[in-house]
Amino acid sequence: MSKRSVSLWIVGIVILIILCAGFAFYRASISALDEPGQFETALATKGRHIIVGHQAAKMHVTELPYSDASANTGAIVFSVECAACHGKDGRSPTHIGQSMYPRVPDLGSPEVQKWSNIELFWIVQHGIRLSGMPGFEKFNTEEQSWHLVHFIRTLSNDGRH
Repeated sequence: MSKRSVSLWIVGIVILIILCAGFAFYRASISALDEPGQFETALATKGRHIIVGHQAAKMHVTELPYSDASANTGAIVFSVECAACHGKDGRSPTHIGQSMYPRVPDLGSPEVQKWSNIELFWIVQHGIRLSGMPGFEKFNTEEQSWHLVHFIRTLSNDGRH
């Protein structure tokens, strides 16, 4: 490829980025009440999965083995720290959770259950910026966060622990 061809490609890509940014700005709404489009949702979801997966993979923690006692302890921690948004059952977001964007998910949903245990642990510990999901690392012990992960696993429709 000649330098001229490369330059035209770069100019074309820059123009495309400017057009996409202009369109996004024109249609932009930062209101948590407005539902985003499919493109914005897909981009945000994919980005969140890539970043959480990368960050979780760098963690050096020992996973607490699943037990019913751990999940029961997690249910108690959940009722204090999480139910205000995710609902008492973890599956029915409250009005607060429904007013956030992204919307608070049903923790038994396939979307949530497909996260690995270490990814769920990372989310509980660190939260997700600009989503309303706080990080509990400063408040919970690692053991409490593993209890929460185990409780979340009990919400799965497929019985996965």
